[in-house]
Amino acid sequence: MFGIKEIVIVLIVVLFVLLFFGGTKRLKNLGSDLGNSLKGFRKAMNEDEQTEKSEDK
Repeated sequence: MFGIKEIVIVLIVVLFVLLFFGGTKRLKNLGSDLGNSLKGFRKAMNEDEQTEKSEDK
């Protein structure tokens, strides 16, 4: 269907469109929010795994 080249090209185009319409500040905030969301998700997953391990004992 789509190769890696096509996916990379689409991502670059989307990045330029976001940069053009949103500006660098909005793009920076979007990246920061995405990073914080991933960090929170990983933390919740680790806490869940630790809870399951302690319940098994």
